[in-house]
Amino acid sequence: MPTEAAPSNAFARLVGARPGEGPALAWSWAYIFSILAAYYVLRPIRDQMGVAGGIENLPWLFTATLVGMLALNLPFAWLVKRMPRARFVPLTYRFFASNILLFALALYLAPPDWEVWIGRVFFVWLSIFNLFVVSIFWATIVDVFSTSQGKRLFGFIAAGATLGAIAGSATTALLAKAVPTWGLMLGAVVLLECAVFSMRGLARLSERLRQAPSGGPEQGTGQVIGGSVFAGVTRTLASPYLLNISLFLLLFSVTSTYLYFQQAAIAKASFPDRAAQTAFFAGVDLAVNVLTLGVQFFLTGRIVRRIGVGLTLAILPALSILGFGLLALAPSIAAIVGFQVLRRAGNFAISRPIREVLFTVVPREDRYKAKSFIDTVVYRLGDQAGAWSYAGLGALGFGAAAVSVVAVPLSAAWLVNSLWLGRAQERRHRDAGTADAPGYAEGI
Repeated sequence: MPTEAAPSNAFARLVGARPGEGPALAWSWAYIFSILAAYYVLRPIRDQMGVAGGIENLPWLFTATLVGMLALNLPFAWLVKRMPRARFVPLTYRFFASNILLFALALYLAPPDWEVWIGRVFFVWLSIFNLFVVSIFWATIVDVFSTSQGKRLFGFIAAGATLGAIAGSATTALLAKAVPTWGLMLGAVVLLECAVFSMRGLARLSERLRQAPSGGPEQGTGQVIGGSVFAGVTRTLASPYLLNISLFLLLFSVTSTYLYFQQAAIAKASFPDRAAQTAFFAGVDLAVNVLTLGVQFFLTGRIVRRIGVGLTLAILPALSILGFGLLALAPSIAAIVGFQVLRRAGNFAISRPIREVLFTVVPREDRYKAKSFIDTVVYRLGDQAGAWSYAGLGALGFGAAAVSVVAVPLSAAWLVNSLWLGRAQERRHRDAGTADAPGYAEGI
């Protein structure tokens, strides 16, 4: 591959970048920045619409999300089977962009009494959208960077996501009271097209992204994966390693849903005006992303290099044990919002990028089929478990404190699972020897 000047000493010290990695880092940043900016323009709108549709109806919206996720996994698996990433990724993003245009048109033309139902459909749609587009991004990235590069660079790449999230949530927080919802949606469409442009820039650097993925241990041969569109399910169930990644995501999702429902109840009680609710959710998102950015720039790469994958993954469940324990003893608005900010920042800054390192030691077919199944269907199964168990506890007369008590042992099991995954990832990496995941050593 062509060489380039080494990154500046300051930049190299900050992210651990090495010569030749600059162009791919830049395109990766622009790619994830655009995706997250689009999502965070839309996320506060979704949260407000969920509240407007009734908190008691949120479990049903989560169920509809799971059904939609299952329905979309089959055509997505077909695209992965048939097309190179440089083709199916733009097709997927433009499909979602066309959906946003339809929602914007519906809100512009529909009478006011339709808004609740449009909002419910939009809530389900965005809950599907965000997992698919982000999962596709990371599936692409782990096929470009090696395991060793991932440990050095994924935290820095994730900072691009945080900057996009800050830009999106700040835009909505500033404009929610002055710009109609459909106008904000049009901005998200433009950002998704920027993501397509950036992905193609990355594909120009990587021959693999212009080829159909290879299913075997040989890398970059361009052979079609083939196989069944149900391979994501079957390969996940057949692998203890992938099953434990699924368990990690399931426990994260259940406990996240508990906290999300508590935050939604606070917003409904404290902000009766819809625009004020949207601005509140955007403000929380902004606080999360500002904190996340600082951790990603200065701590993520250093933490994983110092303590390893397992202990790094264990940070978020350890924080959750403490946070839910505090809420069980002394639940309050400040405690819930503060814990939400810390936990989400910990996920975005530390847990999410390091979780992607787990997929750098699996076959390429698993990075696209099994990973997509885990990131979407398994994640939403966790939502279901969290939503309906939360509703069940409420029906039995238990409040937020009881929910927090239930979340503590779940977080403890999650911590043990994290440590197991760290050891398994290191063992797989050692067993691979020099056969690292695709990266610059092979020319991207």
